[in-house]
Amino acid sequence: MSITTREIIYDIDGLSMRAHLAQPNSAGPWPAVLIGHDGIGLDEYQRHRAEDLAAHGYLALAMDYHGGQLYFGRPNEMLARIMPLLADDQRMQAIGNAALDALLAVPGIDPNRLAALGYGAGGRIVLELTRTGVPFKSIAVVHPALPDAKADDWTELTSTFLLCTGSEDPLCSPEQLMKFGHALQGAGIDWRMNVYGGAKHAFWARPANGGVAHTGPTVPGVGYHPKHAERAWQAVLDLFRETI
Repeated sequence: MSITTREIIYDIDGLSMRAHLAQPNSAGPWPAVLIGHDGIGLDEYQRHRAEDLAAHGYLALAMDYHGGQLYFGRPNEMLARIMPLLADDQRMQAIGNAALDALLAVPGIDPNRLAALGYGAGGRIVLELTRTGVPFKSIAVVHPALPDAKADDWTELTSTFLLCTGSEDPLCSPEQLMKFGHALQGAGIDWRMNVYGGAKHAFWARPANGGVAHTGPTVPGVGYHPKHAERAWQAVLDLFRETI
């Protein structure tokens, strides 16, 4: 399916955000997906994921929460941006809501068929946005930064959750995801978890910059795993096909 892409600019958190919109060249209304990038920034991978989704018939917006900044090879600057953000639920919710408003303003969207996808810190933003009551039919998070596991925070939701991580991820371990999954279970949520054997943090990140995975200089325990990257993406597509 052919698609159209464009940049959407909006202001939040004292920054001018530059999100990437991809939509099918077909008659709407379309189901819609909000994408949250990982801590490095809105790079080509998340842009391509939005475009892949558009080719499957979804309208997809890859949000920006760094004001167009990419933190390749600048781990200290990235952490200075990310860590205060992850410590402030309301700030994350405001960032997520601004991106969602930009998505909902696109003509042809079906507001009754919404889903969300988040990577790393973008997964945490998606989760915080969901916790405010946004009626996502489904949420997929890949090696997310997880909130405290409290069932009471999720009892009013009817979303289906997909949690993905690598068995060797030091920043989002299977044990952490299982603890969060138990909170979802206590809240009566429909959830599933995929653990990819041997995969490290950011296992989906295709090598770039001369063959080095883009998060390589940033944190230990990072590595690209091509087979599991494809498997995780297929799991996301299966989830959205089932729910929206």
